[in-house]
Amino acid sequence: MDRKLSFKEYILLASMLFGLFFGAGNLIFPASMGQQAGANLWPAIAGFCLTGVGLPLLGVVAMGLSQSEGLFDMASKVGRRYSLFFTCVLYLTIGPLFAIPRTATFSFSVGILPLLPPEHEKLALCVFSALFFLIVLYFSLRPSGILTWVGKILNPLFLLFLGILTVTALLRPMGDPAALEPTGAYVHMSFFQGILDGYNTMDAPAALAFGIVLISAIRNLGVQSPRAISGNTVKAGCLSTLLMAAIYCLLTVVGAQSRAVYGLCADGGEVLYRIGTHYFGTLGGVLLGITATLACLKTAIGLITSCAATFVELFPKSLSYRAYAILFCLFSFGIANFGLNRIIDFSLPVLMFLYPLTITLILLCLCGGWFRYDRRIFVAVTIPTALAAFLDFLKALPAGVQAFLHTEALLEPAAGILPFFELGMGWVIPACIGLAVGLALYAMRPKTQL
Repeated sequence: MDRKLSFKEYILLASMLFGLFFGAGNLIFPASMGQQAGANLWPAIAGFCLTGVGLPLLGVVAMGLSQSEGLFDMASKVGRRYSLFFTCVLYLTIGPLFAIPRTATFSFSVGILPLLPPEHEKLALCVFSALFFLIVLYFSLRPSGILTWVGKILNPLFLLFLGILTVTALLRPMGDPAALEPTGAYVHMSFFQGILDGYNTMDAPAALAFGIVLISAIRNLGVQSPRAISGNTVKAGCLSTLLMAAIYCLLTVVGAQSRAVYGLCADGGEVLYRIGTHYFGTLGGVLLGITATLACLKTAIGLITSCAATFVELFPKSLSYRAYAILFCLFSFGIANFGLNRIIDFSLPVLMFLYPLTITLILLCLCGGWFRYDRRIFVAVTIPTALAAFLDFLKALPAGVQAFLHTEALLEPAAGILPFFELGMGWVIPACIGLAVGLALYAMRPKTQL
């Protein structure tokens, strides 16, 4: 019989999950959004929380309700070959190709780079990223202790340092956001721009990736039945995302206040650095560096752990967990030394392809009980979504790559045919049409399948 988890254990699980989610993008994008939104920051926050908090929560809940053992199990409802492809691409994208290297480069850019002369940047990045991934590897090679490392140690330290910065800024505000004019898209569509900003956190794909870590942690606490694991997964997910929403609100408000003194900054990293040095001088820069490094360390540990465990499960006759963890750390170290901007430039097109497939998979698994997780509906939605998402992928490629591939032959007609294509959401209507077709096929199924 499954044991009932205590409130303290739920808090610990939620802390672990929050710690895995909350990384570099979760810090920089709300602060930057607050600066640009100005007086319209609250509609922007609402949109941001819808996708930056709501989607990750739905992802965790969908995994729990569908009683899936992980991403591969969820995606298998479309088909096993598709599941293998989607699982590998998603984990590599939010793992060693983009997200894991970004954790090291962001920590370096915020905490170390402002203190160095330009001529020492490359060598310093190499040394810093080597030390960073040695620490990540140390914790990743001990996956059974991830609940302790992240939930009890790294995450509380991160929250302590972040709390010092944000509370100080709220008690001694630099200005009144209500007096600041919104800029750009935040003037007339701050809510919808907030929705798009929430995509940048990458937390919806991460929710599917971290599901296996949360489920393993719950099992290690003595819960084994699928129904009990499902219920505990949902409860821990709700607690974790509530904390995320609260911190997003604080970061957005603090970012907006800083504009009264420093004007618009280049990015969220600069916003946070300005806030830290404004209140605490050089010590503030050090404090911010510690905060960013702790945030990124715990996310990198979770990603390495999830990626290694998943590839061992997908390819049991290939490498051991230890070998995969070492390989991913070495590969991430190499990619990190290309620099933060280059990583972000090449990750965006891949995310534009993956996000629609992630969203539709989450929603279908949430509602799957109503149509018995019928494969025809999953396939009917996924095919048109993938085709439209591929066009979003092409549209997000760097201009030079688009010119080389002559993508205008596809993108110009798509802009005239697909609603919302210019917003990067051209997949919405094709997905809805696919859902209608799938439901019709389900309704017409032979009576022997009822």
